[in-house]
Amino acid sequence: MNQTLDLIKFITASPSSFHAARVVADRLIAAGFSPQDETSPWDATPGGHVMVRGGAVMAWWVPEDATPDAGFRIIGSHTDSPGFTLKPAPELVNSGWAQAGVEVYGGPILASWLDRELTFAGRVVLGDGSVRLVSTGPIARIPHLAVHLDRSKELTLDRQLHMQPIIGVAGDGAPSVLDVVASRAGVDKHDIDGFELITSDTQPGQIFGADGELIAAGRMDNLTSVHASLLALLRAIGSGDTGPDILVLAAFDHEEVGSATTTGAAGPILEDVLTRTAHALGADGDGLRRMYARSSCVSADAAHSVHPNHAARHDPDHHPLINGGPVLKINANQRYASNAETVARWRRACRAAGVPSQTFVGNNSVPCGSTIGPITATRLGIATVDVGVPLLSMHSARELAGVSDQVWFVDALEAYLINR
Repeated sequence: MNQTLDLIKFITASPSSFHAARVVADRLIAAGFSPQDETSPWDATPGGHVMVRGGAVMAWWVPEDATPDAGFRIIGSHTDSPGFTLKPAPELVNSGWAQAGVEVYGGPILASWLDRELTFAGRVVLGDGSVRLVSTGPIARIPHLAVHLDRSKELTLDRQLHMQPIIGVAGDGAPSVLDVVASRAGVDKHDIDGFELITSDTQPGQIFGADGELIAAGRMDNLTSVHASLLALLRAIGSGDTGPDILVLAAFDHEEVGSATTTGAAGPILEDVLTRTAHALGADGDGLRRMYARSSCVSADAAHSVHPNHAARHDPDHHPLINGGPVLKINANQRYASNAETVARWRRACRAAGVPSQTFVGNNSVPCGSTIGPITATRLGIATVDVGVPLLSMHSARELAGVSDQVWFVDALEAYLINR
């Protein structure tokens, strides 16, 4: 139960990717990791090191007597979740209401965002170049249209017309959304030169169910994996049994919009960390590639649990169930990076941890999503497996997971890091 409460606390503290990256870094630094400035010489001395770039965080643990004969054991995840980002000119007034102009980020389930108290969270950049993280608290809401005014049987939401949140009644002296952002950041609105702010549901996570076995919260895709990889890394290090490989936590940003950014999995950030670490250990270009050949990656991202009201959308012979164990994700068209060798490695880790394992394969008639796994495998040539805890309501403003799955996922990830 303490681990579940810690997950809920972690999610609450991470209303944006920028907050999530900072929370991970702060917890690692508190555990003895050293912060790495990208403009400084690279640190690959024995011990832990952590680097934040925007909404991404990278951490690496270098064992004693590490050499270029080692490999990397990587757990990849992502810090971002679907939502609505604040537009550059967000201050709107319509029919007497003050609104915030937003742009859809990723693939949110639109209806799930109606009638929720929302914060805008992220970062602001000031005229002097300094950056501040900010979360406004509950200031916005996207109101549903009353049933009396729409008797149609099907809910149809236009992403531009129907999803602009209200923040209050317009009038002289009424604060705009940027007024509130500036106030919460402790700056003058006119000092803000840039911002990246996304909506987040302010309702705290909740443990529920007949036996208290379920978790409801926002952003569990994919903060469940970020949190699990953080705990697994710290536990593996604490075990004293990490072996010769460099352990890497890679929590990327922008997975929900394709990963093609400087902080996404399709960008250079992980390669930068691995290359600079290898070179600091004395590896040349060929030595780096040999290290890659000895490496592996777990792409940790949420999986689909079978939906009891829509079971026909799932493959009839693969029905992952919440609290049935972490899920292997396999796709013949390489939407997931799992292959026979990496699947076998993951199953060995689950057996070593005493953790049950399930498998997800998509229904042939239902398009399959993807993850950072194929991107990482393709960019670096590192053998990768795709896994995650099963969820219901993925991409909803409030998703559903299982208490036992999250505990087992940490156990399995720890076993992957230390199992030789």
